[in-house]
Amino acid sequence: MPVILDPTAELQPISRTLTPVVPEELRSIALVDISKPKGGILLDRVEEGLRSRFEKVKIVRYQKPTFAKPAPQDLRAEIARSSQFVVLALAD
Repeated sequence: MPVILDPTAELQPISRTLTPVVPEELRSIALVDISKPKGGILLDRVEEGLRSRFEKVKIVRYQKPTFAKPAPQDLRAEIARSSQFVVLALAD
């Protein structure tokens, strides 16, 4: 069974579970780089794994202008419009 690793320094970590099954209807995944150092490297590896597992799923990469502020509304709208599933890269 896969293990979820949480890089945060939470004193009381919240419990998380994996989605049991990816639905057959999955057609698109957004990979969002929040512009922290090495986030793109992390997403490269995530993308490799997703492409090997979900050959027919469209994977689109996005990047926030800066990690210091929320993503612009137009970027959030585009991601929501184009994707069923979102992965954010939080790396340093």
